Amino acid sequence: MAARPTWQGHLRLSLVSCPVALYTATTRANDVSFNMLHKDTHNRIRMIPTDPEKGPVERSDIVKGYQYEKDRYVVVSQEEIDSVRLESTRIIDIDKFVDEEEIDRLYWNDPYFLVPDGKVAVEAFTVIREAMERAGKVALGRIVMHQRERILAMEPRDNGLIAYTLRTYDEVRKPEDFFGEIPDVKPDEKMVDIAAKIIEQAEGDFDPTGFTDHYEKALRALIAEKEKSSGRKVTAEEPKEAEVIDLMEALRRSLGEGGKRREVGKREAAKAPAKKAPAKKRA
Repeated sequence: MAARPTWQGHLRLSLVSCPVALYTATTRANDVSFNMLHKDTHNRIRMIPTDPEKGPVERSDIVKGYQYEKDRYVVVSQEEIDSVRLESTRIIDIDKFVDEEEIDRLYWNDPYFLVPDGKVAVEAFTVIREAMERAGKVALGRIVMHQRERILAMEPRDNGLIAYTLRTYDEVRKPEDFFGEIPDVKPDEKMVDIAAKIIEQAEGDFDPTGFTDHYEKALRALIAEKEKSSGRKVTAEEPKEAEVIDLMEALRRSLGEGGKRREVGKREAAKAPAKKAPAKKRA
C-alpha cells in the first residue's frame, strides 16, 4: 500500500485487540492550487518568520505558546505536548454500538479506511469486523489525532472498516439560531404539487462518477488559455444572473423543462452500454 497511514495503533473490542492502520479515504491531489509569486520576477515568495523586534528569525528559535490573556503566553515545548498521552492515543477502544440513524448528519466529519496492520492482525480484525456486521450497528470509539481526541464511528465495508471522525457537541452550531427567524408560512398547495412533480422528474440513482467540479474545470480552462496566450490577461465569460419572475410561472416552466430533460436522458440511456452493477455495501 503506497499511502502513508494517518494513524497506527490497536483496535479493541472488549478483550480482543489487533494492530490497525488508519488511512485518509479522500484526496486533494487533483485540486487546482496556486503559488504566490512576485508580480515582476515571477519568483516563488518565501514566507520568512519575523519577530516585530528582532526581525527575521530561524525556525529553530520558534516555540509554541498558548495565549491566556492579551500578549501573555504559556510556552509549551513539543516534548511536553507529546507527554500528554491518553489510552486513545494508541488504542481505539470500541465502547458503544448505535443505530446509524441516531447520529445527526451535522456530526459526521472526515472518512478513513481502517485496515489490519500486518498479517498477524488479520484474524482478530476479521473476527471484530464480522461481529460488527452481524450487529448491524455503527461502532463508536475514541482516537487522538492531530492533538485532538475525536469520537470515531466505524462500520464494515468489504473486507475492512470505514471510519468517520465525529464533530463534538460544542463544534456544531444550533440550527435554531439560523432557522428560528424563518417565518412559519403555509405555502400554496398547487405550487407545492408542481414542485413535487419537478422533484419526481429529477429522481435517479446516486452515481459519484457523474459529478464534476465545474469551477475547477473553468479554472483549468482559464489556465490553459493563459498558457496559450503567453500570459495575456484572459477574462472568463460571466454567468447569467437568475431571473426574477412570477413564482407560479417559474414552477410551470421548470416542470416543462424537466420533462424534456427526462426524455433526452431516457434516449441517451437507451443508446449507452449497460453499466456493471456496483458491489453492495457490507453492513
